[in-house]
Amino acid sequence: MQSCMLMKELLQLPAPAKINWFLHVTGRRADGYHQLQTLFQCVSLSDSIDLRLRTDARIERPQGMAGVAPEQDLVVRAARLLQQHTGCTLGVEISVTKRIPAGGGLGGGSSDAATVLIGLNRLWGLGLSRPQLQTLGLKLGADVPFFIFGHSAFAEGVGEELQALELPERNLWLLDPGVSVPTAAIFQAPELTRNSSPITIQGFSEAAQRGSMEVLLETTRNDLQAVAAERYEKVRQALFWLHTQPPCRHVRMTGSGGCCFAVVEPAAALPANLPSGMRAWQISTLGRHPLAEW
Repeated sequence: MQSCMLMKELLQLPAPAKINWFLHVTGRRADGYHQLQTLFQCVSLSDSIDLRLRTDARIERPQGMAGVAPEQDLVVRAARLLQQHTGCTLGVEISVTKRIPAGGGLGGGSSDAATVLIGLNRLWGLGLSRPQLQTLGLKLGADVPFFIFGHSAFAEGVGEELQALELPERNLWLLDPGVSVPTAAIFQAPELTRNSSPITIQGFSEAAQRGSMEVLLETTRNDLQAVAAERYEKVRQALFWLHTQPPCRHVRMTGSGGCCFAVVEPAAALPANLPSGMRAWQISTLGRHPLAEW
């Protein structure tokens, strides 16, 4: 059992979104999960998490994502998992201010859960290491370990095998088509390509360090994009709109969709004529997670 030393009564923490610069499906395991290779990077769009200490072991979520019951919310599940794993008798009140679109491939729920694990590790004085938190996070979702890891990363396995990479910060336009794309349905689609040739991490890392990101982006893709665009007209429209904007390069969908992004260098303001029913942000990538040093 971990000791629970009182640290602070309130923590106010960020939970940033991520993008997948590419996502290749290289095979399928016997248990049904897919083997992936991807490149994760955090971006400046972020949810906010408030953690207020309780001394009665109760875990409450007075504010969270609309339409999601507290019992189903990943932030509550994360807090309970950590509490059960450590035997900590403290509790917490979790308030979540959502800005990251749900079902957009941006990892919002996973990022929220990761921030809760990182924050409660400090708030409850547990002293768990990053690898220990990553192992717990994987029980909540495949993207959670990346957000705990704290660095831009080349990822393999189901997304949990991570190798840190130093990536330049870039300016992006991010477009939300306004549809929530179910990850499971995209991965189960019979038309999904599942035989992309694996990339060697050594060659990829060397190219990234030489500043050859442009070549890497031109020779990679998101294998899930074609499936999502075929099934969701709004995703197809978002990709088309970005392709038609003069400042945009390297247009692609992130994760399992449906949010799409493009590199915009130098930074440029978004035009007023966004497609009907869609939201957009002018954002930037981050060198590392804001809580990477915690």
